[in-house]
Formats: sequence, structure tokens, C-alpha cells
Amino acid sequence: MPEPHLRAADTDRAAVVTRLDESLAEGRLGLAEYEERSARAHAAVTYGDLAELTADLPRPSSPAPRPEPRPVARAAYGGAWHGAWGHGDDLRAAWTSWLVTGVIVVGIWLVSMLGTGELQYPWPVWVVGPWGAVLLARTIGERRRGELRS
Repeated sequence: MPEPHLRAADTDRAAVVTRLDESLAEGRLGLAEYEERSARAHAAVTYGDLAELTADLPRPSSPAPRPEPRPVARAAYGGAWHGAWGHGDDLRAAWTSWLVTGVIVVGIWLVSMLGTGELQYPWPVWVVGPWGAVLLARTIGERRRGELRS
């Protein structure tokens, strides 16, 4: 922390409270001590006031760096593509989502027609139609390339 006599900002106080939260979660502080230190952190005026609150706590360790994902293909625009959409399991899940959504919206449409007693515009077509067309095109494309496992 900077010089102890300088005035602390709201973000500095929030950072100390976050560190106290983590210390409570780790079991380094009891609830009563946490509440007392949190109240003092919110009332702190200088960096010195804040430093006193965390002086007996170990420094937080930095998280291990995450490895960069390895590209599995080239995207149409030339960059790396990190997805795996289009494999059998993913397409099955997409078709299942489409079917469930279709049943729900057609059910809503039928109930609303029964409730009004009138024929209504078949709006579910606009929900499931384009989505189904994209899924169908993708499925046919994957089958032609032999990438789908049945």
C-alpha cells in the first residue's frame, strides 16, 4: 500500500473488505472479528488505517495462469476457431432443444386458440422454422463430410 498517511479511496476500502471476505471464507477470521474489521474498513480514512486491518493476514496467492485453448480448426475469417459445434452429441442436443421449444410454443399457440375460440396466426413457425432450417443444413453438411457419428 502507498504511504500510510495518504487518504484512501472507496475502491481501496472495497479491496480490503473483499480480502476480509476471503479470509472469513478461508476460516482465518471469526464472524465477530470479520464484522468488526469490515466496519473499521468502511470507516477507514487513510491507507494506514486499512493496512492495520490486514496486517496479520497472509498475502493472497495469485491464481495459477490458465493455459490458452488450443485451436481445433480455422474459422471462416482466417482466425483460430476454438469451438467444437457440429459433432454428433452437440447436434443431438441442438435438435433436442429445438424439439422441446417447438412443443412448448405450439402448445402455447394451441391453448391460446382454444381460449379465444378463433383460428390464430401460426406464429410458432417463426420460432422453430428458421432454427430448424439452420440445424437441418448443418446436419446435412456434417453428414456429407462424414463427421457425424451415428
